[in-house]
Amino acid sequence: MPREHFGPDHPFLERSALLSYEEITNVVKAMLPLGLRKIRITGGEPLLRRDLTRLVSMIRSIDPALDLALTTNGALLGEHAQQLKEAGLNRVTVSLDAIDSALFARMADTKHTTPEDVLEGIQVARQAGLSVKVNAVIQKSVNEREIEPLAEACYHLGVPLRFIEFMDVGNTNSWNLEDVVTGAEIRSVLEQRFGKLQPIESQFKSDVARVYEAPAGHRFGFIESVSNPFCGDCTRARLSANGSLYTCLFASTGHDLKSMLRMDATNDEVRQAVRSIWTKRNDRYSQDRATSEIHDKVEMSFIGG
Repeated sequence: MPREHFGPDHPFLERSALLSYEEITNVVKAMLPLGLRKIRITGGEPLLRRDLTRLVSMIRSIDPALDLALTTNGALLGEHAQQLKEAGLNRVTVSLDAIDSALFARMADTKHTTPEDVLEGIQVARQAGLSVKVNAVIQKSVNEREIEPLAEACYHLGVPLRFIEFMDVGNTNSWNLEDVVTGAEIRSVLEQRFGKLQPIESQFKSDVARVYEAPAGHRFGFIESVSNPFCGDCTRARLSANGSLYTCLFASTGHDLKSMLRMDATNDEVRQAVRSIWTKRNDRYSQDRATSEIHDKVEMSFIGG
């Protein structure tokens, strides 16, 4: 979380305001009959949550077939990878925006973690048997020069790399349309090094990343929420740590499920509430960005990616 906006005086939530692992698990149970197939634990940085492997194990015990993933900045991945795998985690997505050490430290706002630490964590995770991919957000005049180094590093590690257009999530990242490096522009840079990129047909209509392949087999994904929106195919709901359900990454308000859970709502009652929320949604912010009147969007650090 950017310290200029969330400093030592920021009023963080009390522990009692957060969903317990049992409550999170109950929401998962309630949603399974609705077609829930993938769970992603995200943040913020989820590996800072105490005993996170217990939550992974609890969710895994509900359904052995669930696709269970985690998003992390990679700083603590090497320390926890083996336990996460043993608890039932399938996949890890690592956020890495730069290979250059100085730029990495500035973008990640850290003096304690290096790109080498993150890359080592990725190796440990793969050795533990976890599937790993890397996400990189590219901003104009910030880390454009890192496109090729990131591609090279991920290729040598044998992990897929997805480039994400800089998005106006929340209100604290100083977003400007002029700072967006589009997927097409990133592909143009990659083609100078890896050759002509050919699109690969998506396996599922709801896949948010469009995948391209170079002649030598390098594959790169592109999440183009700004230049090529995919609102109509979105199948993702987000449950915040304090129990609100958000139907869009760019939403301003969520729907309270925590109160239901703490009033001993049954799984069927929670399920019906989620069904009602989802079927009534009309989110299409990325498509209507130019004319949207949403001003106070929820922060990425609150509901994850």
